[in-house]
Amino acid sequence: MAKYDNADIERRMAGAVDSLKSDLSGLRTGRANTTLLDPVQVEVYGALMPLNQVATVAAPEPRMLSVQVWDKSNLIAVEKGIAKAGLGLNPMIDGQTIRLPIPDLTQERRKELAKLAGQYAEKARIAIRNVRRDGMEALKEDEKKKEISEDERKRKEDEVQKLTDQYVKLADEAAAHKEKEILGQ
Repeated sequence: MAKYDNADIERRMAGAVDSLKSDLSGLRTGRANTTLLDPVQVEVYGALMPLNQVATVAAPEPRMLSVQVWDKSNLIAVEKGIAKAGLGLNPMIDGQTIRLPIPDLTQERRKELAKLAGQYAEKARIAIRNVRRDGMEALKEDEKKKEISEDERKRKEDEVQKLTDQYVKLADEAAAHKEKEILGQ
């Protein structure tokens, strides 16, 4: 049976771009956005868990996030998780809620965030190229097993390369858009 699966390759490349978009949505642009806290991991019950599994995140004001912790015993762990995430936020405990004022972005911080967006895009490009490599290897294996001809392999390799170019372009566009947004251009 043939190992090469075009639909799987396209699905995996699209997944890399979706993952990039998710990562980019967590980069702040000066306004409070609940997705800003998506990358935060909290150590509770002896395991690392995403913040959204131990608390509710809301944006009650344009420059403020609030984190309603469900179990009061996890309050300090949530505060530590937010502080450790390196988002440049200063958590303040208020009862069972943690308030996070969103400070103005300095030009230096904007440049750091734009650089981070570029790093996220590079990770996505690497993931897309890894999927391309897997596809090319599967095609060579299929040809070796005499399941496809050399011409067929070359034609499908061209398809894989076109998909790769298409998804790398999408990743680059998403990163460029986010960098513009961060730098306020």
